[in-house]
Amino acid sequence: MRKIYLALSTAIAISSFVACNDAASDEAKKDAANLTQYVDSVVTLTPVYTLESWTTIDNAYQEKAMKAESKMAALDAEGKAKAEAAKAKYAELKATYAAKIKAREEVAKVPDYRQLLRTGLFGDGKVGNDMKFGFVTGKNILSVYQKFVDKVADNKNKYSREDWDEVKVLYEALDTRKNEVEKDLPTRDNLKIASLKIKFASLIATHRAGAKVRENEASKE
Repeated sequence: MRKIYLALSTAIAISSFVACNDAASDEAKKDAANLTQYVDSVVTLTPVYTLESWTTIDNAYQEKAMKAESKMAALDAEGKAKAEAAKAKYAELKATYAAKIKAREEVAKVPDYRQLLRTGLFGDGKVGNDMKFGFVTGKNILSVYQKFVDKVADNKNKYSREDWDEVKVLYEALDTRKNEVEKDLPTRDNLKIASLKIKFASLIATHRAGAKVRENEASKE
């Protein structure tokens, strides 16, 4: 009877051990599969190369990777190989994001020539990408034109063809604003602005073409 009891106890212990191992193996496979599926899903996402976007992706990955790593010993060789392949794929994705984010940051450090022109011609923060000229009124528009034409005259030999194209766009936007505030514009100021417009027309006609010629000659060297 004692022998039978011992045999039954041993069989139960072995069954429990096997069951525990099977449960651990199933749990490990599940966590490894979750990791693989997550990596496959983020690889196919349309990338948004910002630090905020990457942080969201990486936080979720680290959580799944830690779960899978803690149970890696319970996986068979095939399961371990799949988990390692997912980790390698993620490492490639991480490297791509790091390079792209760094490139975006470098570009952001380079001043936009258009904004530099706007600042130089109108003052810091006056004209942005929206090209709004709300700061220009009937009372100050003469001084705005005066500063604009004076700055263009000072830099006429420095502007590239692209600079001149942007200067032209800004001038036309300023002219549009003039039409909007004309009712508040004193006659004497209007006459002075007319004179400045003639001066500007001469500057752009002469030097815009010259900038294009210089660039064409430089490209041939």
